[in-house]
Amino acid sequence: MDAVEGQVALVTGASRGIGRAIAESLAAAGMRVALLARDPARLAEVAAACDPSGERVHWAAADATDVGAVHEFVAAVEERFGRIDLLVNNAGQIESAERPLWEIDPDEWWRVVEVNLRGPAAFLHAVAPGMVRRSSGRIVNLASGLGSRRVPEYSAYAASKGALMRVTDSVAEPLRAAGVAIFDVSPGLVRTDMTAGMAMWQDHPADKYFPVSNVCDLIREIATGRLDALTGRYFHAGHDTADALLAQTTPITAGDARALRIRPYGPTDPAT
Repeated sequence: MDAVEGQVALVTGASRGIGRAIAESLAAAGMRVALLARDPARLAEVAAACDPSGERVHWAAADATDVGAVHEFVAAVEERFGRIDLLVNNAGQIESAERPLWEIDPDEWWRVVEVNLRGPAAFLHAVAPGMVRRSSGRIVNLASGLGSRRVPEYSAYAASKGALMRVTDSVAEPLRAAGVAIFDVSPGLVRTDMTAGMAMWQDHPADKYFPVSNVCDLIREIATGRLDALTGRYFHAGHDTADALLAQTTPITAGDARALRIRPYGPTDPAT
């Protein structure tokens, strides 16, 4: 991965699970990494794993939904490393119990939406201007297949992930015109603390989980720029590889595939 060596990546939710794996993978590929999460002890451990010397890592314990803290962190990263080449919006949250919306505490429901939507929006607001000025950069929003289908048990998570996919789709064209690419990447079902606590996966066979290395590999490929022609699209790290996606670039873009849509709609809608 020589193409990414020396680049600067910012990863949110980097203290554990998929975020930690992504951070360590990017650091191992030669990237300088900026890490944000709420747990300072765990984050310090991840930072040391990424670079024991501390020279190629910058971190801060903060809430990704705190817009002021986000802008302060981004400014500190840009001052130290000069730029941000890759933003990975990984921080996420899910309801604590599988219940319909009206049986969930409203504050908990809204907190899930805030973490999964306000957080990425705050980082886009802080990071995108620098990328646009340099006409260079890539953004990855950690998506979920649950954001594109009916999920009565986790309505806040599904709604927020669906909304995040719509954000990606909405900003993709102005970012592309400025030389910046953005992608939705679903890691697939990966064994983490979050999925371990979800009742719907309790009986899922252990060998049916996707390895976290899949999403790490795909995000490193995104960082190289190989997939820029597919900006705005949804990738599933459990099934997609960079080579397979590149081979299908023309049909994906021509067919407006891998994007959140109401289908059928318009002249082909059977209700019209």
